[in-house]
Amino acid sequence: MGGPDQPANDSQSLERGAIPGAPGISAFTLQQAQQSAIPIVIAVPHAGRAYPQGLVKRLRNPGCVVTRLEDRYADKLAERVCAATGAAMLVAQAPRAMIDLNRHTADIDWDMFADRPVESGLGSVLGMRARSGLGLIPRRLPGVGELWKGPHSQAELAERVALIHQPYHQCLEQTLADLRDRWGAALLLDLHSMPPLPRHGGQARIEFVVGDRFGAACHGALVASAFAHFSQAGSVAAHNRPYAGGYVLERHAQPSAGLHAIQLEIDRTSYLDMRLSEPGPGFVDTVAVLVGLVQRLAGEVARLGRQDRRAGAWSEAAE
Repeated sequence: MGGPDQPANDSQSLERGAIPGAPGISAFTLQQAQQSAIPIVIAVPHAGRAYPQGLVKRLRNPGCVVTRLEDRYADKLAERVCAATGAAMLVAQAPRAMIDLNRHTADIDWDMFADRPVESGLGSVLGMRARSGLGLIPRRLPGVGELWKGPHSQAELAERVALIHQPYHQCLEQTLADLRDRWGAALLLDLHSMPPLPRHGGQARIEFVVGDRFGAACHGALVASAFAHFSQAGSVAAHNRPYAGGYVLERHAQPSAGLHAIQLEIDRTSYLDMRLSEPGPGFVDTVAVLVGLVQRLAGEVARLGRQDRRAGAWSEAAE
């Protein structure tokens, strides 16, 4: 699928941000063509594997953190899909253990900090994600317990926000805006992996969960198209449960302005080996399903963009 005016140029890779304690390693990488081939960016916020030694030494059980916190090799899926479709790709290299890019900067458990703020009420009411142990800086995991040997400091948090979180979301915002300006609409596919979901009775294994924040994050036609694709591919997909979408969708989705977003969770057993540590025998087939999904959604987003341009919808909404 070529651009609305001309074919896409060669892609370029841009490295942005920085990882404290890991000199020379960028916090994330953006890969895109100078002229986008399709109006989609695939973002992978939880695949970062650049662990500074100082961070690793502070973890109680680094092995569990790697296998449980990471969306293990979801970036490798994205790389194959983007190479086949021409979608832009934004991949975090900073690990989720350092800072979670799918959390608001206020979603903090201040009991993790040696110098927690003393202002009245600050930190007294935790957000749902921080209460679960998975706030802006993850604190604990079910079955694992506390992740850290000791407390963090506000200075560390501020540095991670400034060098990783803020530039990542600024880059994503600009990338989506550029795609929308070119195509009339843009879609963010926020890619994640999930542990196998429990089955009930004779229920088939759910391979994908499509999250659109219960209709708030994208046009319904995109969700319908996604489910039609999964059905034709013989894949079982669920809608919004148990993953409806997190902070990334809350921040960047604005369908009335031509900015659509879907969070896509993929069962790790679909593409990893039995130990869930390396790409497995299902990797190629999973890539094929995702390539078909992106190609189908690209046509749908381009159609919405043409409709919006004719109606002047998103330009009026932006004003």
